[in-house]
Amino acid sequence: MPENELLLRGRRRPLEAAIELAIRSSGWIVIASVVLIFVFVGKEAVPLLTSSEVHEEVSPRSMLMPREGETLEERFPWQPVSTVPKYAVVPLLLGTLKVTFVALLIALPIAIGAAIFTSEFAPQGVRELIKPAVEILAGIPSVVIGFFALMVLAGWLQDNFGFRFRLNAVTAGIGLALAVIPIVYTVAEDALSAVPQPFRDGSQALGANRWQTAWRVVLPAATPGVFAACVLGAGRAIGETMIVLMASGNAATSSLDPGTSFRSFSATIAAELGEVVHGSAHYHVLFFLGAFLFVITFLLNLAGHWYVSRLRRRLGG
Repeated sequence: MPENELLLRGRRRPLEAAIELAIRSSGWIVIASVVLIFVFVGKEAVPLLTSSEVHEEVSPRSMLMPREGETLEERFPWQPVSTVPKYAVVPLLLGTLKVTFVALLIALPIAIGAAIFTSEFAPQGVRELIKPAVEILAGIPSVVIGFFALMVLAGWLQDNFGFRFRLNAVTAGIGLALAVIPIVYTVAEDALSAVPQPFRDGSQALGANRWQTAWRVVLPAATPGVFAACVLGAGRAIGETMIVLMASGNAATSSLDPGTSFRSFSATIAAELGEVVHGSAHYHVLFFLGAFLFVITFLLNLAGHWYVSRLRRRLGG
């Protein structure tokens, strides 16, 4: 080994050591923060299982199990402040899944299509205009998007589509899609742009046009990155609070109709946690919802990471 290389390896400047320490510390701080948040939320939800008083009030029957001879709305009520509190999570789960499905149904085709156009077809000047404009959308506060959905979208959709309820899953889903599109677009566009140029040149040399090259060569090669973008968008849609809180109608219904009002996990926590009695059964149920939402998001990202790794191994040969 050359003497100069030995000298460079053995001589570490204090600034380099400080930068390395800061980088390592940042990584561990992020990991510790996630773990501590989960521990705190889980600790407040544990009394549902360990406390006899809380467990008696919040029984499995009051949270999940149906009652015979009742309608669907009566079987799964969310009535935490009634004379006999009922904590059915089914309407909240259905509401969360319903608005997430509507948002992804709108956001994913638009975001991925825009990413393909930007990376494969748009001239350089147009590309430099579209990408910053879409990414600026990510900086708009969610409360502003929720206000737009509440004051503009809700009335327009009801007038043109005849919805019975002004605030519903379609209104909230469109508003939520505006928050999801920038995330999916940015990650998907980066993945498409990272595909090596020889892939495109080889495809066009074999007689394929630009559209065939984009659809049959570039997009399959960028599938892991595009799928990761979709998973990130789904995680954002599931956990979004303010848009759903403002545009959903906040009615804990068990209907699958996207034209009806609903309530999600995150909106329920935001609306009720500030007024709940500390240490009550209602308080611990809300933390249980937070832990449940955290687990859903974690499992979604874990499954997405596993599938992306599998795709990369398969595409890599």
